[in-house]
Amino acid sequence: MSSASARPLRVDRPPDLRARLYRFGALFGAGFRRWSTYRQAALAGLFTNIVFGVMIYSLLRALSTDGRRPGGYDSAQLATYVWVGQGILSVVHVWTWNELADRIRSGDVTADLLRPIDPFEAFLAADLGRAAYAVLARMVVPVVAGGLMFTVYIPHRPHTVPLFALSLVLGTVLSFALRYLVNLGAFWLLDARGLGAVWLLASGVFAGTFFPLRFLPDWAQAVLWFGTPFPGLFQIPLDVVVERPGSTQQVGSVVLQFLWVAILVPLVLRVQRAATDKLVIQGG
Repeated sequence: MSSASARPLRVDRPPDLRARLYRFGALFGAGFRRWSTYRQAALAGLFTNIVFGVMIYSLLRALSTDGRRPGGYDSAQLATYVWVGQGILSVVHVWTWNELADRIRSGDVTADLLRPIDPFEAFLAADLGRAAYAVLARMVVPVVAGGLMFTVYIPHRPHTVPLFALSLVLGTVLSFALRYLVNLGAFWLLDARGLGAVWLLASGVFAGTFFPLRFLPDWAQAVLWFGTPFPGLFQIPLDVVVERPGSTQQVGSVVLQFLWVAILVPLVLRVQRAATDKLVIQGG
């Protein structure tokens, strides 16, 4: 193991916006094609999502008997929450991602720093391509299956569907920024698996993937919504699609996602710059 200053590795990015967009689009397409090759894994994931959807909704539906509205959701809204949630799990992808950490540990990240596109942009483009494929391969079928088996809530506000699409994109960007930040810890720790385990637990509990955050006391919801970005990964897109809040709160929730993106992306770039001031390169 040896240490080397990374300052000479920084190169000026070309100012041509068209070239930058072209590279981003090419990497987006590469991410889409890469994940589209795993067809058997997609089918297995669909089966798992449908089975878990039935189990989770059966449990939550028991809470909404006798006219009760747990968390303010009726039974149809809970059905939509569960089935759309099963669909977007693989889109937002809060699960552990360690590709950057592995490249840091092996030293391959030095090649990423020499390329004419920032590593964060490159990995983000590929991840958005993965998310686009997941919308087609992993989201549509569970939603349709849930609609065939149970009574689901159909959004009736005209702005809900486009607002949900925007919220889902923002949730995916938030998820990636947080996963990338966790991976950057490998610059200092070399092995980021511990951070990845913490991220996996925190994202599951605080994002609403295990249970709707609306079940929590009001003070806990306020702390999570305004003190952390986690609700923006999963809970906010689902609240938007089930129209759980009013129209003003729908828009306000998406604006909150925008604010967290505006905070996290510069933070990630700042941490990356601080990390590359001194690289620890495995393997010489």
